[in-house]
Amino acid sequence: MTSMSAQSVAALLGSEDLLTAYGFSAQAQVSRFGNGHINRTFLFEEPATAKKLIVQQINTAIFPEPQALVNNASAIAAHLQFKQQAGVFNQQVLLQAATVDGELLAGADRSFRALCFIEGGRSIEVVETPEQAYAAALTFGEFAAALADFPAQQLHTVIPDFHNLRFRFSQLQQAIDANPVGRLASCQSLVDECLAQQPLVVELERVCAGLPMRVCHNDTKINNMLYSDELGRGIATIDLDTCMAGYWLFDFGDMVRTCCSPEPEDSLNTELVRIRPEIFAALARGYLAGLGSIITDAERHSLLLGAKVMCLMIGVRFLTDHLNGDTYFAIHRPNHNLQRAENQLRLFRDLLAQQQELVAQF
Repeated sequence: MTSMSAQSVAALLGSEDLLTAYGFSAQAQVSRFGNGHINRTFLFEEPATAKKLIVQQINTAIFPEPQALVNNASAIAAHLQFKQQAGVFNQQVLLQAATVDGELLAGADRSFRALCFIEGGRSIEVVETPEQAYAAALTFGEFAAALADFPAQQLHTVIPDFHNLRFRFSQLQQAIDANPVGRLASCQSLVDECLAQQPLVVELERVCAGLPMRVCHNDTKINNMLYSDELGRGIATIDLDTCMAGYWLFDFGDMVRTCCSPEPEDSLNTELVRIRPEIFAALARGYLAGLGSIITDAERHSLLLGAKVMCLMIGVRFLTDHLNGDTYFAIHRPNHNLQRAENQLRLFRDLLAQQQELVAQF
């Protein structure tokens, strides 16, 4: 973390009264926090009182309605606190902090919000062992189970069509037809491979028609769990920005997509990208243990499909952005999004190859 003066952070964020809004003095210590790519995040600390807050500037290009985000988070936190007080949810609850005026949004453009700091946990960035995978899946499963009786349709849809595979294929087709930067010919084989998987759209829609609508986290990377080394388990589920109504198969699929490969999402070692069956098995055990008896048979049988869908869908999104000239996902080298797409499709292929063995986990 890089420390800076209160004046520096105020200038950086374009909000001179941000510290005052949250009750901090001019002597507060401010540091950049975390490694998120969407919102800008800072840790505010008051030395005299040990007060800490996580302060974020919501990226309104991705989340054009910040009020919807904070309303969703408030509703989820209230429900989880009720479950916590009833003794049926043992995680810490991520709470929002209001300004001194009682508002959940701050700044001239009302794009800032604050979160209470959760002590005693750390983020894990890369899954190295089945035990870590199990802990993450158990944490996300417990979170989902505690929200199983929350009316999911009451949540604002902060990103429409976020996990709509038919819509993502339509975006790919538009990029193919327009070919705005002339990249189609150089990746035609990968485009053809993606288009050949369109029957999965029909299968997904058929399966989802028989599933209950649930509150989904929609970003179940392992670093969105806080892990306690002392307790040997996850103690909190964080980053609730994309919580929306959906189906649990997407959350399980995103865990598989982000946890199962020994290589990072944008690795240049494409030949090493694969599904580690021992990690997949740990994710399945942990998620099912967290959900307990709440998960229906239809939902249980949908989880492997969720893994395939998420690898394919994110691959399609990366490929679409590559064709469009890298207008959505940040890139750091030429063909970055194409390499990301190739890795996702490699995971998808490996899921198909191991399908017979993996389905036994459910």
